[in-house]
Amino acid sequence: MTIRPNAPMPDSIRHFMRAGQHPARSVACPHCEAAAHRPCRVKSSGRTLPDIHPARRTVWAETTACCPHCQVAPGTPCHTDGIPLPDQVHARRYLEAEEMAA
Repeated sequence: MTIRPNAPMPDSIRHFMRAGQHPARSVACPHCEAAAHRPCRVKSSGRTLPDIHPARRTVWAETTACCPHCQVAPGTPCHTDGIPLPDQVHARRYLEAEEMAA
């Protein structure tokens, strides 16, 4: 068997190998513009944050989970009476995304 150090790794395995990191790091951060799988940073100083920005968690929940509250598919923003929620999702969608990631 040949060991290839640069062999591609499927995303499903990559998430399990990154134990201890929040699954929301799989998407880019809209707040600090950190790339996917990179930690969030403070824009002014470049200091790495120990946690992720709430905006990143929102984007992750929106792209990965269906919302049980307003019944929208992944990738579709949550809404209230047909009016999209600005830059936020329902709390139940966060729970759904976390259950899917576990």
